[in-house]
Amino acid sequence: MPTPERTSLVAIVAAGRDILESAGPAGLTMQAVAERVGVRAPSLYKRIRDRDALMTAVAEASADELTSRLESAGDELAALAAVYRGFAHEHPESFRLLFTAAAPEESLHRTSAPVLRACTHLVGPEHSLDAARLFTAWATGFLQMELAGAFRLGGDVDEAFDYALGRIIVGLTAA
Repeated sequence: MPTPERTSLVAIVAAGRDILESAGPAGLTMQAVAERVGVRAPSLYKRIRDRDALMTAVAEASADELTSRLESAGDELAALAAVYRGFAHEHPESFRLLFTAAAPEESLHRTSAPVLRACTHLVGPEHSLDAARLFTAWATGFLQMELAGAFRLGGDVDEAFDYALGRIIVGLTAA
């Protein structure tokens, strides 16, 4: 008689995402995930090849969640920016993980689709990729700095985000 299943890939990835957010990338270990799902670490290897594969699975799940949120936000760049920023604040470690080698390229392609559509509406198909790169580079850089506490000159960071987003949208539509 086969041994009963004690955990699933879905449970392992969910535990990995929780651990990533609470303990950071260094705390995301096979042992920590095993303890969280209630199995011994060697049992995880039936589902996940190694820690690199675990990081990739967590990054993919994070990208999928972000993609789902972006897809439901519509095609307005301002709405997408709000969702993107909200995700970064709710899941800062997952957000950071998306910009590492652990994030599967095909997941990132899916995540970029709503931004590309919004940019196509703003600037047309000829420059939509350029516009999407401009927006993503600005938003990601802003959020990375915000999450790191790097805005130390005072002022309202929310107002700064909204101001810059407005200027970018005006700049994109002015051409």
